[in-house]
Amino acid sequence: MKRLVFMVVVCVWALSLLAQSDRKLYSIAFYNVENLFDTIPDPGKNDAEFRPYGDMQWNTQKYVAKLHNIARVIGELGRIGDTDRGAAIIGLAEVENRYVLQDLVRQPAIADKDYRIVHYEGADRRGIDVALLYDPSQFRLTRSYLVPSVPFNGDTVHLTRGFLVVEGQLAKSRVCVIVNHWPSRGAESPVRVWAAKQVKQLTDSIARANHRTKIIVMGDLNDDPMDVSVAQEFGARKYMSEVTQTGEFYNPWWELLEDKGIGTLEYRGKWNLFDQILISYSLLHGRGLKYVGCEAYRQEYLIQQDGQYKGSPLRTHGGRTWLNGYSDHLPTVIYLKR
Repeated sequence: MKRLVFMVVVCVWALSLLAQSDRKLYSIAFYNVENLFDTIPDPGKNDAEFRPYGDMQWNTQKYVAKLHNIARVIGELGRIGDTDRGAAIIGLAEVENRYVLQDLVRQPAIADKDYRIVHYEGADRRGIDVALLYDPSQFRLTRSYLVPSVPFNGDTVHLTRGFLVVEGQLAKSRVCVIVNHWPSRGAESPVRVWAAKQVKQLTDSIARANHRTKIIVMGDLNDDPMDVSVAQEFGARKYMSEVTQTGEFYNPWWELLEDKGIGTLEYRGKWNLFDQILISYSLLHGRGLKYVGCEAYRQEYLIQQDGQYKGSPLRTHGGRTWLNGYSDHLPTVIYLKR
């Protein structure tokens, strides 16, 4: 455990030195916020358990506390060394609708950032979507769209959320971010492999249109970096040296999980790292923005300190018991330098 903590400290220390030596450091984050539902019935959404008389007894007090907690985390992301701008872009998973995002960005912890929202209603059976927040002082949006997913062999039960594509300018570089939330572990591996195949076709198309576009694929992939969907079907590499041409991607989280034991969620005492941010060849080579580091954002207050789930991320509920926590996932962040 001491060795693990030391590795995290070394990573953050190195990034801190970089920030102090050059202020042109940018951060991009992803966070599965775990069931950010409001208390109002939403037609067409399966939100019955997140109502005042539902299984979770979800009321205004709990909703306001959830918004406060998530905003606190978002407000801290990407602040390394003496750079205080925070994250330029934050991908989100498990949000119910645009209204909860509007309530979120108005929270005192982040209201001064004036975060803008990118969100489209999807076809998820649970009624949760992916979304993206961006700081307009750092990122200039040019266009966005949602690419609907195609069911695997007609299986609409495990239909994945659509792929949110957001394009714009960051530090004078053309950037394309694709936010994902692949099918849960309730589905077999081939369903996530199918999701990976669709995203790979999408990134290949974007790279062919402009090979200089800096593509970032992020999301809760519900698979670890070394699993078939990510490592083989999408083809994200463990080491930078393996990324040698346009269309290929680097996965820094593979080494973090497999070699250093750092994850973003825990299940039965085992850490997984589903919350990944994959980095295109163009972010490793060429002019403009370049990848310089990453971190799984872990603070003591985000970890449960006692009880049955001690040591795991402090989530909103343990079963049906309200814990007033944050999420069952930890956020991930990458750092880019111009």
